[in-house]
Amino acid sequence: MQEKYEWRKKEKTIYLPKNKPEIIDVPEFKFITIDGEGSPAESLFTDSIGALYSLAYTVKMIPKKMSTPPNGYFDFTVYPLEGIWDINDEAKATFNGVINKVDFVYKLMIRQPDFVDELFFREMLNVAKEKKKNPLLDQINFERSTEGLCVQMLHIGPFEDEPTSFEKMESFAQGESLTRLSKVHREIYLSDARKVAPEKLRTVLRFQAKRACSA
Repeated sequence: MQEKYEWRKKEKTIYLPKNKPEIIDVPEFKFITIDGEGSPAESLFTDSIGALYSLAYTVKMIPKKMSTPPNGYFDFTVYPLEGIWDINDEAKATFNGVINKVDFVYKLMIRQPDFVDELFFREMLNVAKEKKKNPLLDQINFERSTEGLCVQMLHIGPFEDEPTSFEKMESFAQGESLTRLSKVHREIYLSDARKVAPEKLRTVLRFQAKRACSA
């Protein structure tokens, strides 16, 4: 019997960095995603996460019951929730250094194993819709994403303290002759904020970078 694939054991470089900045080259991965805008405190954010996990666990569990699982299927631990964060265009035009949470634009996502393709995604999405009537399931997409050269680190503590970690990351990047591509960044949530105290939250922070051109 094939051993269950555990991302915490097999992909530590991607998901379990140390709490100091480092350089990483992230290859292409497959994701189920949903776009949103507004404060994470709003119900849309929570409901979007619920829709993603509903589909993610359908992908995990249903093949076990199929007489013919998808080609290349293997049992796995569901990957952690991730988010790509930006602010809307109006906020960018009037930005004064302070971010209002209602101005957030985000893409929430959960990585999928290699055996998931567009067709299987559609099949599992239909199954998830039959099991749970969540209108946000209609907004979930299947995407491939390649981040490439990035700087990342593990942030321990409240989300509100992330700017301190980003300062460390940007200083590190400068010392490595790297330039941050934009203020857009990725967060990977290793803790459940509903169950873990803010000071103990563990979040991977990552931004894309490029090497400075030599003279």
